[in-house]
Amino acid sequence: MSSCFIDTVEDSLTGIYKSIDNFARVSKHGGGMGLYMGKVRATGSDIRGFKGAAGGVIRWIRLVNDTAIAVDQLGVRAGAAAVYLDIWHRDTPEFLQLRTNNGDDRMKAHDIFPALCVPDLFWRLAGTNLDGDWYLMDPHQIATVKGWNLEDAFGPEWERRYWDCVNDPAIDKRVLSVKEMVRLIIKSLVETGTPFIFNRDTVNEANPNSHQGMIYASNLCTEIAQNMSAMHEETPEIMDIDGETVVVTKTVPGDFVVCNLASLSLGHIDVDNDEELRQVIYTVMRALDNVIDLNYYALPYAKLTSQRMRPVGLGTSGYQHLLAKKHIRFESEEHLAYMDDLYERINYHALEASCDIAREKGAYRDFAGSEYDTGEYFRKRDYVSGKWQALAEKIQENGLRNGYLLAVAPTSSTSILAGTTAAVDPVLKKFFLEEKKGSMLTRVAPDLDDTTFWYYKNAHHIDQNWVVDAAAIRQRHIDQAQSVNLYVTPEYTFRKVLDLYLRAWEKGVKTIYYVRSQSLEVEECESCSA
Repeated sequence: MSSCFIDTVEDSLTGIYKSIDNFARVSKHGGGMGLYMGKVRATGSDIRGFKGAAGGVIRWIRLVNDTAIAVDQLGVRAGAAAVYLDIWHRDTPEFLQLRTNNGDDRMKAHDIFPALCVPDLFWRLAGTNLDGDWYLMDPHQIATVKGWNLEDAFGPEWERRYWDCVNDPAIDKRVLSVKEMVRLIIKSLVETGTPFIFNRDTVNEANPNSHQGMIYASNLCTEIAQNMSAMHEETPEIMDIDGETVVVTKTVPGDFVVCNLASLSLGHIDVDNDEELRQVIYTVMRALDNVIDLNYYALPYAKLTSQRMRPVGLGTSGYQHLLAKKHIRFESEEHLAYMDDLYERINYHALEASCDIAREKGAYRDFAGSEYDTGEYFRKRDYVSGKWQALAEKIQENGLRNGYLLAVAPTSSTSILAGTTAAVDPVLKKFFLEEKKGSMLTRVAPDLDDTTFWYYKNAHHIDQNWVVDAAAIRQRHIDQAQSVNLYVTPEYTFRKVLDLYLRAWEKGVKTIYYVRSQSLEVEECESCSA
């Protein structure tokens, strides 16, 4: 009953193949996977002291790609994986060309979705000093020389370590300008819609469970943000059990992320009736929490993490459907104010429901010391009203059942079944044909009539600054992340695309999913075409 998994790939032959095996087992049962490969040594790194022996991450990513094709979920669909890499990793330029159509095909992985983990420092330089240098380094060499891992820090501590590495002559650097890095990213975005972007400092600074670890990456659809750590195997032991010789290998499980998702269909709920909204959320939160105990887990590591942190991901679909029914234009301050209030109420009811379940069944294991426990979660989000303070005190007294609560998934197929719009996206068009599994589906904006017609605006015709601003408004109330797509047209310049990403970072958006570009060879306004 779970769809989203994330694994941290250890920098060892055993660890890499273990993660690939984990992906195969997850894919077999229909799950998508996020793989963080930021710990894997770069091309030309040493292996057991032999210089230049390492082949880098691209070779391993190709194995993940082949696994996705081979383990095809009973022929229904191919396996799917997103691979995350830090933007300072020495293999990043090649990583950004995984899906492009030019270059050496031996360095391609067309079925993998690349994603970049980007620190605040890079965005600051991209906004102020595009001609400045950006240093790419090997995580293994850093660990060998420094005795610590650069990827294990975030925020000011990461920055201090980064400059320490840059200034250390014992660490090899591959130097590109910030502008060259941005060009590689935007070229890939325009050609392939990827890489997904994971703003690692923003994510970790908002992590309510930072007392128990950190978040390196997200999942296949960029909406999950939970503590992660790599599993590792201890040296095998030869043992005699009941007169039979066996080889026993012990695996230390780490944090193998799994999340259980459901979405509120906003267009089908009377969200202005707060009691109805509360009852729906209470029902969904209890159902999601039950899934954790009733679930079949393809991997025991997933079960361990799930039952310890009890994470759930309550999301939303029917976003523009709701706006159209309320006669609120997407490009308006009214939209932002309305959704700010709505998502605050969704968050409030989700927390209250989780607290009530905790009082009945017990809190998640690592609640003590979390930002929910200390109250820092509420202060960071400026939840200072009497209502919120009363809830914070209630949570401190009873705990929370779930370590993570909200995550907005893409809901593409499920929104079709529910007769609503997908996730938080605007509609592509008011009416169009969409191909699904070789068949053509007629798609019409839900509840389309003479009163809602003018409140549906095609995604590519919307000023994308409003998409970013809306994501930022919602993000304050979402403890994990969102699948946020950007819709660009050929008139978008390099600078305009960069400005969208800078705006998202500055406003605290944690992740950006696809960039969906469109060729406007034939421009026709369907609103006026009749």
